[in-house]
Amino acid sequence: MNVFDFALDMEAAGKDYYENLARAASLPGLKTIFNRLAEDEQRHYEIFRDLKAGNPAKSMPESTILDAVRNVFVQLPRDSQALKDVAESLAAYRHAMKLEADSFRLYEEAAQGEDDPGVKALLLKIAAEEHKHYTILENVYHFVNAPNQHLAWGEFSNLDEFRQFGRDLGD
Repeated sequence: MNVFDFALDMEAAGKDYYENLARAASLPGLKTIFNRLAEDEQRHYEIFRDLKAGNPAKSMPESTILDAVRNVFVQLPRDSQALKDVAESLAAYRHAMKLEADSFRLYEEAAQGEDDPGVKALLLKIAAEEHKHYTILENVYHFVNAPNQHLAWGEFSNLDEFRQFGRDLGD
């Protein structure tokens, strides 16, 4: 299996996974995040499909997911009951983080071995997007898991995590 076949499989699986997470999410903001991640994976799939077909590497428009996610995080509820309702998804978020990490590593390695400068640049750009997806998921995970990390939720806030999230996404 060549890198394009593998990438097509990964992107299709990622899209399906995020669509499933979106359907299962009880908070509208999380649904939005997962739907936007699925859209990005679909866009990546289409790029790899074209590359496999021998079409020249196209430029890839910048993803707007980071701006959308920042806005969504501001609107997510911060009370422990709302977060407790989504805490059962922590394993799914960890799995999604692993998939994204595997993706960006694969694309970085494929770019190292690529001779075509256009394809190489595209692989690196997709790898960078997958890394941003990882960061988004990591922040979702920490946000949802925050009640489990504090001794007394009423006395502590995960506001600092939101501030850090904004800094992390500002890369």
